Amino acid sequence: MTMVWGPLIAGYLFLAGAAAGAYLTAVLVERLDPEARAMRFAGRILGLVLLGIGLVMLMIDAEAGLKNPLRFIYLVMNPESVMTLGVYFICVFMAVDFATCVLEFLKKPVPGALTIVGSVFAFAVAAYTGFLLGVVNDYPLWNNSVLPILFVASALTAGLAAVSLVGMFAERAAFEKMALLKQIHIGLAVLEGVALFALCAIVYSNSVEGAMAVSSMLTGSYAGLFWVGIVAVGLVAPLAIAVAELKSENASESGFGLALGAAGEVGALAGSFCLRLIVVLAAVPLILV
Repeated sequence: MTMVWGPLIAGYLFLAGAAAGAYLTAVLVERLDPEARAMRFAGRILGLVLLGIGLVMLMIDAEAGLKNPLRFIYLVMNPESVMTLGVYFICVFMAVDFATCVLEFLKKPVPGALTIVGSVFAFAVAAYTGFLLGVVNDYPLWNNSVLPILFVASALTAGLAAVSLVGMFAERAAFEKMALLKQIHIGLAVLEGVALFALCAIVYSNSVEGAMAVSSMLTGSYAGLFWVGIVAVGLVAPLAIAVAELKSENASESGFGLALGAAGEVGALAGSFCLRLIVVLAAVPLILV
């Protein structure tokens, strides 16, 4: 069976989603504590850096159009394509994010209108990563209505985790006061769990190929990646740690508490990548009918 996309695309989807999530987290941090500059600046920088690395991976996967340069011209001239819309979203998002980073670096206020435009296109980038796989209609695991919801929730989780890691070590006092970030973490983990269950149930019941794909994830060759990488490390552990931190106000003041909190954020990032990787690798095409 020839794979349409591979690990490079999984890496691109993860980085693009995390970039959008980091930017949106920075916007939230600005509203929660305008003095938390390190977290806010980190979220905006991460938005640029992560998406930039992801785009390099995408170009490598597409062989940078060296064999057929017209591919890239067609990519930006076909507004009916999800890929083309994604290019538009990314271009606007990166331009706005770059402008906000410059203003942050110069310690000048970021206009509210610029923040709103950046937030809209950051969310569009996160959503686009969920719709991108769906353009390949022959893969039931990709072409369904649940995957975009799952990817958006995962993108927000990854961005939140990345900015939270910065907050833990660079701006700990301010981070500890932002209980809303942990509450959102919990909400997103629950949403991801529900969406992941719905994805498996719907795809499994709709076609033989879908059932094959889900079976390979749950009990087959990708079961370790699914149960350990996504469920245990990416969802259950970060959720349990976030709940424990909310219940104990002093949980993260100790070195162990800080290490545990950081482990939860790293787990959330790892789980977000594992999710993209397994969705890309485990898909089975309808042509097997």
